[in-house]
Amino acid sequence: MTVDAGQPAPDFSLPTAGGGTVSLADLRGRKVIVYFYPKADTPGCTKESCGFNDAMPDFSAADAAIIGISKDPVAKLEKFRDKYGLGFTLASDADGDTVERYGAWVEKSMYGKSYMGIDRSTFLIDEAGTLQQVWRKVKVPGHVAAVLAAARG
Repeated sequence: MTVDAGQPAPDFSLPTAGGGTVSLADLRGRKVIVYFYPKADTPGCTKESCGFNDAMPDFSAADAAIIGISKDPVAKLEKFRDKYGLGFTLASDADGDTVERYGAWVEKSMYGKSYMGIDRSTFLIDEAGTLQQVWRKVKVPGHVAAVLAAARG
């Protein structure tokens, strides 16, 4: 399954670091940046998350919430958040339902072996819950700046 700009963003309700839940429906009226990353506290995921964190004041000025989603358990997300001082929502999609509905669960290949994993992907969702922009196969350098520019619109 895949979703594209112009389509309604698939709703979700997921447990978060800190013991709460986040629901896309609860954020209607604001822009939302949802980014899927393969694994907390790995080099690329850390760099991407810290980049979003550093730009939080700019995203807030654009009235955009940030949600990072991985299949990591909540306890691992809490350690990741605390280790790097991340100030935005980290959500656990342990069963992979949300990752699949956004088309971010893909076949990957490493050292000649195929496996399923999260495709580093980012989605900009408008105030009405429509996908405004989609980035797939994200390369971390320059990505946060590109998402911020789009959120500022």
